[in-house]
Amino acid sequence: MKAIISVGSGDDDTLWAVIATAGRKSRVANVYRNRNAALEDRAWRAQQVSAYEDFLRRSQQPVPHYSVAPIRRADLPKKWSPLPALGFLRGQFI
Repeated sequence: MKAIISVGSGDDDTLWAVIATAGRKSRVANVYRNRNAALEDRAWRAQQVSAYEDFLRRSQQPVPHYSVAPIRRADLPKKWSPLPALGFLRGQFI
C-alpha cells in the first residue's frame, strides 16, 4: 500500500515508526516523517490483520499488534526493509 519514505539529507534524525509485535517479537514495519502518516498506516495494517484474526487464532499463530513510536534513523537495522501488512500470512513477519 505505502512505500517507505526517502531518507534524504536533513537535520531532523527522528522518524515515526510503525512497530509490528507478535508474541515476544517486534519489528519496524515502516517509517514515516510525520506521526499522522504513521498512524494512518497503523490503522490500515490493523484493519488488514482483523480480516484474518479468526484464521490466525485457529492456526494458533500470534495475532500481530501495531503501534507507533518515534525512532532515530541510526536505530534502524542496516538491512531493514518495510514489512508487508499481510506478510504474516506467508511467514514473513520476522
